[in-house]
Amino acid sequence: MKAFADLYAALDGTTSTKARLAALVDYLRAAPPQDAAWAVYFLAGGKPRQIVPVSLLRDMARQAADLPDWLFEESYQAVGDLAETIALLLPEPMDADHAGLAEWVEQRLLPLRGLPPDALMPRLDALWRPLDAHGRLVLFKLITGAFRVGVSRLLVTRALGEVAGIDPKRVAERMVGYTDLSARPDAARFQSLLAPESDDDRELRANGQPYPFFLAHPLQAPLEQFDTVLGAPDNWQVEWKWDGIRAQLVCRGNQTWLWSRGEELITERFPEIVEAAAALPDGTVLDGEIVIWQQGRVQPFALLQQRIGRKTLSAKLLRDAPAILMAYDLLEWQGEDWRTRPQAERRARLEQLVASHVHPALELSPLVQANDWAHFARLREASRDMGVEGFMLKAVSAAYGAGRTKDVGIWWKWKIDPYSVDAVLVYAQRGHGRRASLYTDFTFAVWNAPPGTPDRALVPFAKAYSGLTDEEMRAVDAIVRRTTVEKFGPVRSVEPTQVFELGFEGIAHSGRHKSGIAVRFPRMLRWRTDKPIEEADTLTTLEAMLPVNPA
Repeated sequence: MKAFADLYAALDGTTSTKARLAALVDYLRAAPPQDAAWAVYFLAGGKPRQIVPVSLLRDMARQAADLPDWLFEESYQAVGDLAETIALLLPEPMDADHAGLAEWVEQRLLPLRGLPPDALMPRLDALWRPLDAHGRLVLFKLITGAFRVGVSRLLVTRALGEVAGIDPKRVAERMVGYTDLSARPDAARFQSLLAPESDDDRELRANGQPYPFFLAHPLQAPLEQFDTVLGAPDNWQVEWKWDGIRAQLVCRGNQTWLWSRGEELITERFPEIVEAAAALPDGTVLDGEIVIWQQGRVQPFALLQQRIGRKTLSAKLLRDAPAILMAYDLLEWQGEDWRTRPQAERRARLEQLVASHVHPALELSPLVQANDWAHFARLREASRDMGVEGFMLKAVSAAYGAGRTKDVGIWWKWKIDPYSVDAVLVYAQRGHGRRASLYTDFTFAVWNAPPGTPDRALVPFAKAYSGLTDEEMRAVDAIVRRTTVEKFGPVRSVEPTQVFELGFEGIAHSGRHKSGIAVRFPRMLRWRTDKPIEEADTLTTLEAMLPVNPA
């Protein structure tokens, strides 16, 4: 555990990619395989469920530190992170512990889940005592399920590739499914990531393993530069950018697997797509988007969320929210990896496949045709009316890469501009990691009525934490501290004085929010220091953005 905690401290203490890569390589070369297996799992995004209720952790920490409730809460508000607060408050370690990460996770942490409080408390109290401050911080982040550090999955694969002396793309292929909740990392699985490259890695895909997803780059060039940046439209395959769940449908060995881009197996949540796959030839892998499809068009993402969040799919839900796979690429055909073939060739075979295997839950993503980029720009203006996010541009000569790369071709996402409103900052909370000492997580509100209306009030509708520069964040933090009205645990209610332009990708009705509105991926576009709060937008502005006649 100590070596992993030291690695966490090294990664969290620098923003240098080169330094982080070096720290990862040093750790992976020195760590026993069973420890490295768990380290890769956590660093690559694996998140086991919360092991112990937070309330029990608070009680244990207060008792061990011999603090009254009010002082613990004041400390928590000052620090802003529960795991860090507990790590700082506990007494100095009594004895050193030399057990590795695997032993800690498998023999000490995971067995805690489900234990009654009277059995948990003494075990929790014994866990932290032999650990230093770094070890305790990592321990409590793992227990609460809040472990995260500023390392991308790409950097982890680069480090593994350097340690093994193999292409990181091969490592990326082997890591697909590594962080799935149903998987448990072990020494053998870790060593398989580092195995020498062979001509055929079919055995790695015998269990329905998908391929690494090819990711698009945002296209931000102005329209007048498209001919220079992209060349002629004939060089590109243009499709709508669907607003759903990216997925791979894997058909091998007379079995079907459906994987999300987050490497989660979601087969059981979409039985109609599994039914469509039954007629596909064995050795077929499709890439596409899961969407709710009714009356010949995609429905709002909020309807798809109902399918995602349900453990049991009723007949009514399946009827009211029918899902389809909007297929747009063919990655494997008759058991052969087709990713190195040109986009145009993969598309032609995909068209034949879908045409010969008609099923209501399998659609072919249509191509969009236009004479020039200006014509495409005009067509793109209809995106919101169609429930899509803009265009995907795929080079017709491109192979299918791994991750966000340009070495085998390129995909661009030409998204429409986000929705935007001017909103008022009303609540603030501390951030995490390097931002744990600053108020950076904000709640925003709009007015419930126009100016001059009696009992006009601000109604919260969105939370956002990204979009500002570090300098702006520090300035807003100072305002939050100066204008705090009330404290609710780690949250501060502030005097409404600041207006921000918020951008978001989607909007829908919501019965769970006081505003009646839910927005997707909100972020701060700019700080409107030029605008008084009286001129912020209203709920009417948001309601006018809602999709017309959602199914």
